[in-house]
Amino acid sequence: MDEERALYIVRAGEAGAIERVLRDYSDKHRATFKFEPTDEDKRKKLCEGIFKVLGKDVPTTCQVSCLEVLRILSRDKKILVPVTTKENMQILLKLAKLSEADDSLEKTSEFPVIVESLKCLCNIVFNSQMAQQLSLELNLAAKLCNLLRKCKDRKYINDIKCFDLRLLFLLSLLHTDIRSQLRYELQGLPLLTQILESAFSIKWTDEYESAIDHNGPPLSPQETDCAIEALKALFNVTVDSWKVHKESDSHQFRVMAAVLRHCLLIVGPTEDKTEELHSNAVNLLSNVPVSCLDVLICPLTHEETVQEATTLDELPSDKTAEKETVLKNNTMVYNGMNMEAIHVLLSFMEKRIDKGSSYREGLTPVLSLLTECSRAHRNIRKFLKDQVLPPLRDVTNRPEVGSTVRNKLVRLMTHVDLGVKQIAAEFLFVLCKERVDSLLKYTGYGNAAGLLAARGLLAGGRGDNWYSEDEDTDTEEYKNAKPNINLITGHLEEPMPNPIDEMTEEQKEYEAMKLVNMLDKLSREELLKPMGLKPDGTITPLEEALNQYSVIEETSSDTD
Repeated sequence: MDEERALYIVRAGEAGAIERVLRDYSDKHRATFKFEPTDEDKRKKLCEGIFKVLGKDVPTTCQVSCLEVLRILSRDKKILVPVTTKENMQILLKLAKLSEADDSLEKTSEFPVIVESLKCLCNIVFNSQMAQQLSLELNLAAKLCNLLRKCKDRKYINDIKCFDLRLLFLLSLLHTDIRSQLRYELQGLPLLTQILESAFSIKWTDEYESAIDHNGPPLSPQETDCAIEALKALFNVTVDSWKVHKESDSHQFRVMAAVLRHCLLIVGPTEDKTEELHSNAVNLLSNVPVSCLDVLICPLTHEETVQEATTLDELPSDKTAEKETVLKNNTMVYNGMNMEAIHVLLSFMEKRIDKGSSYREGLTPVLSLLTECSRAHRNIRKFLKDQVLPPLRDVTNRPEVGSTVRNKLVRLMTHVDLGVKQIAAEFLFVLCKERVDSLLKYTGYGNAAGLLAARGLLAGGRGDNWYSEDEDTDTEEYKNAKPNINLITGHLEEPMPNPIDEMTEEQKEYEAMKLVNMLDKLSREELLKPMGLKPDGTITPLEEALNQYSVIEETSSDTD
């Protein structure tokens, strides 16, 4: 009934009547996302009528009402097929100031029309494959970049920037060709980075270092939304950028990483918005070449160095292990470097672990990022080792029992999700400089067995990557407890009485044969398969492992 009345007025009425009836329809269906199939034909005709009205010279308020209803109707994929034509798309582009490069943004009265047009384009492009093809034909990505350049330094048109960026994100998500066009032809990387700089109001103090006001106000909701859309668009543009081929690329990625560092050190209007902002920053940092991530940490200024030295002197002498990491004026300092951003990433990771759900989507990106940073940058690895795996003192509890970051990560090493447990184990392994003995000290053999089996290191040794040779220092408490630590569980156990001490030799032989027969039965029924280690440290069926060792011995004898 609503569609019939609206359609009648749209076809026959004047601008004022059209505006009133469409405003009523919009107010009534603002939260409607599911539509009655019986009224599908009426909605199609209403869409066609609205496009005809928008093609005429009608007042701005009437255009806004038409676009609001069109945005609601475009949530229904089925009605978009007949109305998604090149002519209708061009009407929306014109209203959104995307048709001509010289369109200005001087008339503030037109801003609501631009915003609603962009919202309509977002819905239509997302829901219609025809619209996606027309976007390529009409070179929509280039037009969106031109609009961004017009408003990138203007603070009072955040809604326009926000929906322009959202549409750019959708296009780059749906078309890989547009990602390449944005990256190289349209210079999307520096453009979107500048949009972020504007949203964060960044003031540079050095080439890759910005001023951080810890006592400043949080971002406004509009600035936060705009930044989030820019981060998502940048993620698509840089999704294949693991390798830097030119010096100019390296510089641009370092600038972007510096902007993302600034992003991690500021907050949004709410805790949820801050987490969403930081989550998108983490995702984007995962696309930055690891060689450019050194800008996440920076040397202290002279004044900060003096403050750090004073703080170190204030620490008691028995806290030598903790002297390298201090907190001064809200600044996390390690070895003369500002580690604030890395500390934020670590806190973000712990929050995601504490959530206890959606680990693959929410936790693995930040764990992977911290792993790669630790592998490539020594100061970051040493700082994270200090925070996550401090020197062991109390070894009475199992490594997975407790509330420290180490305990939480060790629990993840036996998680049911293969991807989650692999990246958690890899992170701890890298912090231990890929040394098996060091990893086992913090996790126990049982928790680390999966990683070691996959890496062919069950027999011990270390990984393939090179790390500095500085040695770990064990505490006196750990040294005293070490002889009694269970290597499998990784914690101190009271000596257990040996159950065979009081057996006679006949009883021992009987129990041994009983065990052999049980294992033989399990093996023959293929419920259990005896395994052995190959010379390269990987697991294989026992017979094959024995054969390989026999071949090695024969070869050695022949050589002699």
